[in-house]
Amino acid sequence: MAIVKSSGISGRQHNLAEQVFSRAAGAPLVPGNDVRLLRDARENYPAWLSAIQQAQRSILFENYIIEDDDVGRAFADALAARARDGVQVRVLYDWLGCQGPASRRYWRFLRDAGVEVRSFNPFQFDRPLAWLGRNHRKTLTVDGEVGFVSGLCVSHKWVGDAQKGVAPWRDTGLEIRGPAVADLVRAFAQGWSTVGPPLDEEGCLSARASQPMGDVSLRVVAGVPWSAGLFRVDQLIASLARKRLWLTDAYFVGTATYVQALRAASRDGVDVRLLVPGSSDIPALRPLTQAGYRPLLEAGIRVYEWNGTMLHAKTAVADGTWARVGSSNLNPASWLGNSEIDVAVEDAPFARCMEDMYLQDLEHATEVVLSGRERRLVAAPALPRARRGAPGRRGSMSRAAAGAVRLGNTVGAAVTNHRELGRTESKVVFGAGVVPLALAGVALYWPHVVAVPAALLGAWAGIALWSRALRLRRQEAQGTEQQPLPEQEVPPQAAVPEPPALPEAHASHAPEAGPRQP
Repeated sequence: MAIVKSSGISGRQHNLAEQVFSRAAGAPLVPGNDVRLLRDARENYPAWLSAIQQAQRSILFENYIIEDDDVGRAFADALAARARDGVQVRVLYDWLGCQGPASRRYWRFLRDAGVEVRSFNPFQFDRPLAWLGRNHRKTLTVDGEVGFVSGLCVSHKWVGDAQKGVAPWRDTGLEIRGPAVADLVRAFAQGWSTVGPPLDEEGCLSARASQPMGDVSLRVVAGVPWSAGLFRVDQLIASLARKRLWLTDAYFVGTATYVQALRAASRDGVDVRLLVPGSSDIPALRPLTQAGYRPLLEAGIRVYEWNGTMLHAKTAVADGTWARVGSSNLNPASWLGNSEIDVAVEDAPFARCMEDMYLQDLEHATEVVLSGRERRLVAAPALPRARRGAPGRRGSMSRAAAGAVRLGNTVGAAVTNHRELGRTESKVVFGAGVVPLALAGVALYWPHVVAVPAALLGAWAGIALWSRALRLRRQEAQGTEQQPLPEQEVPPQAAVPEPPALPEAHASHAPEAGPRQP
């Protein structure tokens, strides 16, 4: 991997590093690609629509939020037109993300035009907590030849409103041509198969899909719930970066392990920077995000807040050789709970473009610093801020999960005293104290207000579990009826061999673990 290359590294060590990254990410390094960096909706949306209009075989489109507005209808018209011309068009949207932004009429328009539309993980009565896992991916692939990966949803918020003085949301995407597009098709097929019959992947690829189109090597990291592939990659990058590690994230939540990796890198002399929104589309998350600044700043990490409407990009660039762009935020919801997709590019020219873009973004950001005897968090002199847009009607589940984790970390620290709390966390701790006191007061004066919802939730959980059990019993009975096991084919108990025991000598000759490598 490029980030670990140096004049003193051997080919064997380089191959070992490649193997480590491939296993951590669960994704091989794919050479022979052409990659184009796309900034904001002004570059992403036109490229998406142009690719859709030129489709000849297939269009695979998935997104967390598709809004029924001018932007969403432009995409619906383009997709419907290609479907009417015989192109196989498939759209996978997230059920929760599109609750409200898109109407039934919107999806009916697409289906009537011949577009196959599926909803990811709709609410199910017998699975009351399954809705927490969402499809947060944003991808588009056309004919298996060109693919797009980004953090952009389909909504007017990414375009802004110049007449009202509302700036567009800041976001980043990629256009990919080459063999790696097949990995995007496979990732789409994985999500598509969870809600219906599987996808014919080969039918979505043209004869030119596997041909090299450039000299860029990259990995398509398609995360599924509890796979934690990108989390392992982020940890590795934080550990291996030698000079620079510049991060942009929309909903950063500093989990203990990741913050420790960033702090260790900064103390080793790595220039670690974090750019986050100055104002979130969910205002309640802002104090939760700010509560995590102190441990970063005290380790020498530079933190910046974006001065525009909303910073929604999820990117990283390290040592001018490695870069990541995609849908994953640096928080547990993206690392563990959601289906996400990111592209890790190992190419020096591309990484330099990412660094140049990062420096341009910092020109429109305010640095947060520690100053004064009491080491208070203050903002450096800010550049003029653009007029802020109205909060969105529905945000990502990762935002709510990020806030929940940050709240849990702060409250846990207050209760267990395992770390010193900063002054910026006072609001969080105070708010956390109000909630149990209010619940206690309600329970004392109006017991039925607490008892009735608790009883209803208990009944719902019990009925849901019984429903699942009955469904499994029916499946078991059907399987037994379809494939009865003849009595004479059951081997006698004595004929089942005992598994051999592991020889103790194996343990005695095991080599001792060497020192942990940095």
